[in-house]
Amino acid sequence: MLIRKLKDQTEIVAGDGTRLRELLHPDRDYPFSGRYSLAHAVVPAGEKSLKHRLRTDEVYYILSGTGLMHLDEESAEVTAGDLVDIPPGTVQWLENNSGQSLEFLCIVDPAWQSADEEVLE
Repeated sequence: MLIRKLKDQTEIVAGDGTRLRELLHPDRDYPFSGRYSLAHAVVPAGEKSLKHRLRTDEVYYILSGTGLMHLDEESAEVTAGDLVDIPPGTVQWLENNSGQSLEFLCIVDPAWQSADEEVLE
């Protein structure tokens, strides 16, 4: 049985500037046979991620806070309980326009690889 606790995962700053704690990735040294990766992400109050795009499918599931999600030329407010589907090649960034941290889960399929991400700023 694989159980991973968020608090035990090392926090990193991703290429787009979000704070990440990776929960699942098939290339790591624990028993996981999925083809996707799963990470917990945070954009602090008043900050935003950098514009970027992935060659892979990505989904955000908002856990807490509110923000403005940008996908290519579209923008929409997101809040806890919202899911955002981000097709491959979509220019994306997320602004936290609240007074609290914006926390969300990121699912990338196939699993995130640095070669699949292009930071645009």
